[in-house]
Order: sequence, then structure tokens, then C-alpha cells
Amino acid sequence: MTSMLSEEQLLLRDSARSFLEARSPVAELRRMRDAGESWSPRLWSEMAAMGWTGVVVPEEFGGLGFGCVGAGQIFEQCGHTLANSPLMASAVVGAKLVEALGSPELKSSLLPMLASGESILCPALAEGERWALEDANTTARAEADGYVLTGTKSQLAFAEAADHFLVSARIAGNGPGHGGLSLFLLNAGHPGLSVESRLKIDSFSSSQLRLDSVRVGPQARLGEPGKAWPAIREAAEAGAACSAAELLGMASEAFQRTLDYLKQREQFGRPIGSFQALQHRAALLHCELELTSSVVLQALQACEAAATSASMLANLAKARAVKTAQLAVNEAVQMHGGIGMTDEFDIGLFLKRANAAFAEFGGYHYHADRFALQRNY
Repeated sequence: MTSMLSEEQLLLRDSARSFLEARSPVAELRRMRDAGESWSPRLWSEMAAMGWTGVVVPEEFGGLGFGCVGAGQIFEQCGHTLANSPLMASAVVGAKLVEALGSPELKSSLLPMLASGESILCPALAEGERWALEDANTTARAEADGYVLTGTKSQLAFAEAADHFLVSARIAGNGPGHGGLSLFLLNAGHPGLSVESRLKIDSFSSSQLRLDSVRVGPQARLGEPGKAWPAIREAAEAGAACSAAELLGMASEAFQRTLDYLKQREQFGRPIGSFQALQHRAALLHCELELTSSVVLQALQACEAAATSASMLANLAKARAVKTAQLAVNEAVQMHGGIGMTDEFDIGLFLKRANAAFAEFGGYHYHADRFALQRNY
């Protein structure tokens, strides 16, 4: 795999940067936070007009067909401006699940709606505080006319904006582990389904989905019964790689803003950026950013190609992106000094968003553990 982006991918990255700087700057997140808004329908419509909602959807279903690498360029730029949207949940993870498991009829009807942004799909895969998708306790009891779903899903992103949910559930009779997991497509207003949402410290939303004896027909199940795990794993790995790209964007932006501050802030009659101790810390962070950028691109390429190394590289990319972003935002606040702790300075927003994003699609310990297991440690 090459470590260079294609001309089309570079154009996508540059257009994403220009669009987000103009239409979703950091000031927009601050405005939404102060207004108590969890997402922006206006921004979603504009992203759809740019074609981003169909970034991984094949062209035959109305998408761009740019794959995970193209999606990663968008999310890296989202990290630069802290853009707030259901893009990752619906346009990447949700779309990949429908493409992998949906019937030809479902793909022909739903994928174009996802690609156009007309429909927002929310995957409901995790339970509890841990990101361990194979440990689902939600059950699907088979009946003559379909299934009865019971359980609680957590860590849903932008559930309040969704009109469809993709719920993972274990068909009764199957034991623990990923065996027996199936996916079910539900409308947002389905009887017995309820959503409880809250705003996190970063002003993004997180929700719980409760299923109280939800009855669905057999057509609601995607794919063969009990065999959804490979598709869930691949979609989650793509989400982890894109999450790593977003963290890379946050870290890079925090680093650049810190460099600018080091050049402007004076102490003892000289810019503090001329102090050797701060230069060493900045140089170390620059090296970490370069290394992280390389592994994130490799992970995105592997996920796009469905390579055998995709799982390991997605684990490595997310674990490394968490550590690099953690270093970047912590150093940014410290090098800004006391003003970095005030709300009037944007650097604190990067600290809050990064700390919330660390856990999305699995945190450092989750991915480091799985990387170690795959390397036989």
C-alpha cells in the first residue's frame, strides 16, 4: 500500500477543509453548546449536498464510492474544526452494515437514502460502559411471525437525529461470544422502543436505546440468523480507523494553535517559543503526529481493501491516535498557561472533545489489548 493520497483524495481533503472552516468552525460548536443543540440539521443538509453522506456508498447506489480512505480525509478535517454531525454513525458504520448484510431490495431502497442524507441510520451495537460488541446481552426471541427484541443498547451517537436503528441482538439459544449475533433494522418510532439522550462534556450527544419486548417481522433481520459478527466487526474497525483520523485532526489543530501561541506570547522580553524546553516538547509532539498520520492512513487503506491486516491496523491506529491526541491537548493547555484553562480560549474545547472521542469505537486499552492478542503477546 502506498503512503500517498491520490489526486482525488487530496481534492476531497482540501474541499473538506475549506467547507468546514467556512460552515462549521469551532465557533459553531461553541454556539451549539450555548444553545443546547445536539446537532445541526443545516450542517447535515450541506454535508449531504457535498456528497459526504454517501462517501463509502458505492456509486451504483448513489454514493461517491470513495471508501474508507476518502472518509478518513473528511473526518480528519472534522477534527480540525470539531464539526458535530451523525456522519460517522450513519454514512460510514451504518452504510457499511447495510451494504454487507442487506438484501438486494433493502440495499436498493435504503442505501440511496443514506447516500443522499435523506435518512439517518444509527447503529446500536454496544452495551454498558465497555466497548465489547461481541458481548451483547440483548436477545431476539424467535416467534412464528418474527422476533421479540429485549435489552438496552448504549453509546449511541446522534440517536435523536436518526429515523432508523440497526440493533445487534443474540438469537435465543446461542451462548456468549460473537456466535448467534444478528442485526435488526427498526424505525425510530417502533412500538416498545425508547431513546434517552444526553450531552457529554464535549457537547456531542450520547444515548441509550431501550427495547421493551419489541416485536418485528422476519424481514427486519439483516443477513442469515446468528451470522452478523463478521460484518459488525468490519464496520466497527472502519469506524475505529475514522475515529483515529478525527483524533489526528484534533491533535494537529491543537499543535498548530499552540505553535502560533508560542510565537506570539512573550516572557522576559522574548517569545516563549524560543525557550529550549518548550522547543523540545514541541519537537516530540511533531514526531508523534507524523508517526500517527502514517499508521492512520495504513489502517484506512487496509479497511477499504478488506485486507487481513485491517483489524490489527485499526487497533493500532486508534490506540496510537488516542495517545497522540492526549499528549497534544494536554501539552496545548499547559503551554497556553492559565489562559488555556479559560472558556474564552478555544483550546479547552479541543481538550474536552478529545477526551470524549478517546472512548468512541473503543478506547486505548480496548484496542491495545486486541492488538497485543493478534501479535501473540
